[in-house]
Amino acid sequence: MKNFALVGAAGYIAPRHMKAIKDTGNNLLAAFDKGDSVGIIDSYFPDADFFVEFERFDRHIEKLKYDKNVFLDYVSICSPNYLHDAHIRFALRSGADAICEKPLVLNPWNIDKLKKVEENTGKKVYNILQLRVHPSIIALREKVAQADKKTKFDVDLTYLTSRGHWYQTSWKGDVSKSGGIATNIGVHFYDMLSWIFGDVQENVVHIHEKDRAAGYLEFENARVRWFLSINSKYLPQEIKEKGQTTFRSITINGDELEFSGGFTDLHTMVYKDILEGKGYGLEAARTAIEIVHDIRNVQPIGLKGEYHSFLDN
Repeated sequence: MKNFALVGAAGYIAPRHMKAIKDTGNNLLAAFDKGDSVGIIDSYFPDADFFVEFERFDRHIEKLKYDKNVFLDYVSICSPNYLHDAHIRFALRSGADAICEKPLVLNPWNIDKLKKVEENTGKKVYNILQLRVHPSIIALREKVAQADKKTKFDVDLTYLTSRGHWYQTSWKGDVSKSGGIATNIGVHFYDMLSWIFGDVQENVVHIHEKDRAAGYLEFENARVRWFLSINSKYLPQEIKEKGQTTFRSITINGDELEFSGGFTDLHTMVYKDILEGKGYGLEAARTAIEIVHDIRNVQPIGLKGEYHSFLDN
C-alpha cells in the first residue's frame, strides 16, 4: 500500500483522484485546499487529515516523516493550473513522486526547470493524460500507424462544455492563472492529436476570445480544424433538445470517432500504469504545452484559410 497526499481536494476533478487512489488499494494520508467543501473525502478516506492552510499541511507532512517515520510515496495535484509548478516542486522536495492534472504547467520552459528538480531529488513527475488510455483513441492511433506515412487525415475537433457566469469570476477566467480556454479545456485534445498524428507543422489561431477559441493545426499525418467553447449558444440544437450541456465530436475523413463513453475509470487506469512504472512523464506533456502556449500568444488571423465550420454560425 502506497501513501498519498492530495493538493486541491475541493477541485472538480479531485474525486476522480480519490477514487483512483482507493481503487488501486492505496491510502490517502492528508489533503489540502483553501476551500473547505471537501465532504466527498468521506466517501473514500474519512480518516485522511485535511488542511486549509498550506503551511500547516506542509508541516504535517514533515511531522509524519520525522516523528512517525511515515513517508509519502505520491502527491496528487488537482490545484489551479498556475499552481501546478509550485505544487510539483513541493511533492518532489518532500520525497514523493508527483501525479499532476492537466495542464502539467503553463509554459514549455517550466518543464525544463522541473527536469532539473527531478534530477536533484531523484523523484518523478507524472501527468494525467487519460485520453491515451481510452480504447477508442488507442484504436485510432493503431489505425493511423498502419496507414501510408504520406497520408494526411482531415480532422474536425469540436468540444463544447457549457459553463455559467461563475467561470469568468473564478481563476479559470483569468488567463494568467488558467492559460485561457484552449489551455483549460483543450489541452487533453491537443495531447491526443499529437500522440496520434505526430509532430506539429503549423499552428494557426482564427479566433481566441474568453468563451471560445478556434484554429488550425497541421501535424505530420493530419490537418485539424478545431473549435472550443464554454458558451451554450454554440451547442447543436439536437443537443439542447436532449437537455445536454456538453458536445464532443471528432471526425476523421468525415467519419465520427465514437468516444463519448468509457471516461469513468480512465484516471484509475492512469494510476495503475504509474504504479507499475509505466506512467507518462514530463517529456510526454511537452508538445501539448507548446501548442497551448503558442495558441495563447499568437495573434488570431480571423476567418481566413482552413477554419472550423462553427465559425460560420
